[in-house]
Amino acid sequence: MKKNVLIIGAGGVAQVVAHKCAQHNDVLGNIHIASRTVEKCQQLVDSVREKGSLKVAGELQAHALDALDVEATKALIDKTQSQLVINVGSSFVNMSVLQACIESGAAYLDTAIHEEPEKICETPPWYANYEWKRRELCEANNITAILGIGFDPGVVNAYAAVAVNEYFDSVSDIDIIDINAGSHGKYFATNFDPEINFREFTGEVWSWQSSSWVSNRMFEVKRTDDLPVVGEHTSYMTGHDELHSLSQNLNVPNIRFWMGFGEHYINVFTVLNNLGLLSEQPVTTAEGQEVIPLKVVKAVLPDPSSLAPNYQGKTCIGDLVKGKKDGKDKEVFIYNVADHAEAYSEVGSQGISYTAGVPVVAAAILIANGEWDVQKMVNVEELPPKPFINLLNTMGLPSRIRDEEGDRALSF
Repeated sequence: MKKNVLIIGAGGVAQVVAHKCAQHNDVLGNIHIASRTVEKCQQLVDSVREKGSLKVAGELQAHALDALDVEATKALIDKTQSQLVINVGSSFVNMSVLQACIESGAAYLDTAIHEEPEKICETPPWYANYEWKRRELCEANNITAILGIGFDPGVVNAYAAVAVNEYFDSVSDIDIIDINAGSHGKYFATNFDPEINFREFTGEVWSWQSSSWVSNRMFEVKRTDDLPVVGEHTSYMTGHDELHSLSQNLNVPNIRFWMGFGEHYINVFTVLNNLGLLSEQPVTTAEGQEVIPLKVVKAVLPDPSSLAPNYQGKTCIGDLVKGKKDGKDKEVFIYNVADHAEAYSEVGSQGISYTAGVPVVAAAILIANGEWDVQKMVNVEELPPKPFINLLNTMGLPSRIRDEEGDRALSF
């Protein structure tokens, strides 16, 4: 059994991860949190202790770390005797942390695809540009590396796998729909790192259609769905991490990702983008100072973690899957509904962070107990989905399914 966890990152998702690891430290062992700013890590440690989240007595410590420094990350893994590394830092550090895990022997988990600061929306499939290049190295060193194990990507990949394997003879379409029906009360804010958030929407929108990559612009294609609990919402087709692995690992010709946006968000985003303020490329001011517009916008927007206390409402995220069963057309919607206020009450974070943070801890538990300790690099749809979904049902993210038989809890 693998023990001891090193959490890299100290944002809103890391807060959830820290609390959930503490709630399961009888399985996961000692907990260490590291980021560039040790004070932020200590705030997470204090939050866990204040809420009494530790299930059993154990270490809970904060550390300063530049996660781009492979040698420093290796040294911290060795110092803390961590066998599980949960990377919920910036996507820019993925490859450095992964390399440190390969060289130190620790299991690696992340929640988003790697990015390079100066590049946006690279040639798909994006995983092939970075992570997948180290598949052979992971397998040669018996390293378990689970990529994209948040909610989307992550849980939605497991939903896709269970739909394909359990409910259909053939699948024609998977539409992943992400709706946040909550309100944070701010004029404008993003629910996670603004820099990463905006980068998803300023380049090409890639989708998998008729078994090939199709490019659109953001907000060009939309749909409206009547969803459980949150009701009728409009969402827009956008590119997203999970499309880049699902398209390669599942034999499904059409896989798309849809995210809900209000008119106010679209208007503000459009103005910022048209002014060039969402550019990742440096510009020089009249005073001769070089700045990156996107980083300036990030600096003036609210910290996503600051939204949690006043966040109200719910999220609905799931997979609408269509295909054939016994020669007949079939459709299922497998989904989760999360509540912002409930997330804040439990772990001090808003619902978006909660849905991203809980799954990676569930995956760490499955690695620790051997069920997902595959000793190679995988995306979530390549793993057995049933133990994962069942575990999430007990950890605050219950799954449901809606089909011709009605709407009911999903468990195995």
